[in-house]
Amino acid sequence: MDHSDLRTLVDFNYWARDRMLAAVEPLSPDQYTRDLGNSFKSVRDTLVHMYSAEWVWYTRWQGTSPTAPIPFDAFADLPALSAAWRDLETEIRSFVDGLDAAAIGREFDYRLMNGQPGRSVFWQMLQHVVNHATYHRGQVVTMLRQLGLPPPKSTDLIAFYRER
Repeated sequence: MDHSDLRTLVDFNYWARDRMLAAVEPLSPDQYTRDLGNSFKSVRDTLVHMYSAEWVWYTRWQGTSPTAPIPFDAFADLPALSAAWRDLETEIRSFVDGLDAAAIGREFDYRLMNGQPGRSVFWQMLQHVVNHATYHRGQVVTMLRQLGLPPPKSTDLIAFYRER
């Protein structure tokens, strides 16, 4: 995996995130927080989990291992979460842009939330972040359908490539 591949993954991740956020914008506050019986009960909780996971990995890349995820109620509403996520996007893009070839293959030591040690190669961690988000975007699509709302425009990787 090279620098261009990593940038493409980051571009895809935020392109798909933005499509998902646009589909979620019309939700009422009740719909946004309604318990829909998913692995994360609501659209809000799923989105905050996705943001929190990116934040956790970014924080690990900075040398700190968080001991807890960001609470689901940490953001007043979708605009507050979206703003924080765009700030995190800027940080992640800057970090990835600053990597050289050796750093892409660097192993990072960190601690899992339960305190157990972890060690992973950077490019594998970034692939995980993108794959994790893809999984949860699929859950958001299901929740939007449960609420009677249309899903986002396609967030498939091939749709991203076709647009490029």
